[in-house]
Amino acid sequence: MKKPSVDWQVFWPAVIVLLGIAIPLGINPEAGGKVVNSMLAFITGQFGWLFLIFALGIFGFLVWLACGRYANVKLGGPDDEPEFSGFAWVGMLFCAGIGSSLIYWSVVEPLYYLSGPPFGIEPFSDMAAEWAGVYGAFHWGFTAWAIYTIPTIPIAYALYVRKIPRLRLSAACSGVIGEKHANGLFGKIIDVLVMFGIVGGVGTSLGLGVPMLSSIAGAVFGIPESFGLQVGVIIVWTIIFGTSVYLGLYKGIAKLSEINIVVVVILAAFILIVGPTMFILNHFTNSMSLLFDNFFRMSLWTDPVSGGGFPQGWTVFYWAWWVAYAPMMGLFVARISKGRTLRELVVAECVWGTLGCWVYFAVLGGYTIHLELNKIVPVSSILSESGGPAAIVAVVSSLPGGQIVLPLVGIVLFIFLATTLDSSAYVLASIATKDLDLDGQPPRWFRVTWALIIAAVAVALLAVGGLDAVQISSVVVALPLVPILLLMTFSFTKWLKEDHGAALTPPKRGHVHNTQENNSINA
Repeated sequence: MKKPSVDWQVFWPAVIVLLGIAIPLGINPEAGGKVVNSMLAFITGQFGWLFLIFALGIFGFLVWLACGRYANVKLGGPDDEPEFSGFAWVGMLFCAGIGSSLIYWSVVEPLYYLSGPPFGIEPFSDMAAEWAGVYGAFHWGFTAWAIYTIPTIPIAYALYVRKIPRLRLSAACSGVIGEKHANGLFGKIIDVLVMFGIVGGVGTSLGLGVPMLSSIAGAVFGIPESFGLQVGVIIVWTIIFGTSVYLGLYKGIAKLSEINIVVVVILAAFILIVGPTMFILNHFTNSMSLLFDNFFRMSLWTDPVSGGGFPQGWTVFYWAWWVAYAPMMGLFVARISKGRTLRELVVAECVWGTLGCWVYFAVLGGYTIHLELNKIVPVSSILSESGGPAAIVAVVSSLPGGQIVLPLVGIVLFIFLATTLDSSAYVLASIATKDLDLDGQPPRWFRVTWALIIAAVAVALLAVGGLDAVQISSVVVALPLVPILLLMTFSFTKWLKEDHGAALTPPKRGHVHNTQENNSINA
């Protein structure tokens, strides 16, 4: 195997596309924002039905895969064992996929649903308060994680079963488009598009995380909110996640994720215990009943008659956001999933990932609703007047010992940002690396280069105020990514049938299928 080297044919086009979009937006963010917003409105309005059907369809496909005859197919050879413990593995995929956005949206999203509920419900009514806990769990639940999972499986299968030494979406499409096109211009276009989507998706995490961190730092240390404070946050954060990326998967990203999961669990348990415990538990239980009772209605609701725009503004936007971020998740989780079975992978993402998100929407979201309904803290007013970061500071500060908890929340956000963004830098470096061994990693200097590129883009966009447009641009990219994800799924199912037979009998307990074994049987 050749020594890994930079694929300049992928690297330079990706950088040129990123700069070609970011610089004009930075020079004239107002005009650029209008263009991107109009594109977003067109896509969500005209293709909302496509995103809804696609998301529900792939969730059904993954349920079939985890419960069907291919469930025990192993991502690797018969002797391949998982590289990471179950705790570290689930921790890495959860932190990479969620990041600081979970803290932000678990507080503010229920407030938006309380003031603008679905299905024509009266704002701030009792029914609106009940539904305020439902849609957050839906948007961060099974379907969202299914979108994350759908690219992971073909990429991991191509890497560990088909032994294609390229951590790219184009490689996972080769079962349908062929090796020639996957390695040619078509494959390069796919990979560049994916890299842009990753940077745009990461921009969303930056856009939410940096202001939150600076607001918390300002509240803890008494420092006025400013651009300089945000840049300081980015510099310290870059040092942390750049070091983690340099150390690699085993010493860096895995350790950060393990630490973060422990802190996240402690924080959620503390809020549940010292907060209105019975209200939180009852509200979450009620939310689950509404969610499961209305799952298919929520999954396919387009509101065609009244045209209120709720599904387009929320569900379609969320599904497009997950699609834009899915390639990063697919590439990263595929890299850390050697030796796992298909069932293990689906359960880890769709079940454990969902439960992790539900905990925070139940605890932090339920506590926020309790504060609003009982007029303890006017959180909705703070949100509308001062923004999400200020609302989060107000919610956390209202806890018993809030001034002690606030720095802890800041630490969680910091590590969430680090684990999400070092995963992104690792994946971007992997896409632009040639001849990457199955157990190898991109060159260290190249991983750090991408970490610095992400940080530089963040500082530049925060300086000119163009970050929102780049976040929305990542959602616009989601439309062409849908057929690419479908291509990968068709490629994967084609490989499954070739390697394991279309009429494979259900596996016996304890037996794991693998390509080499079945090929010898078929021969």
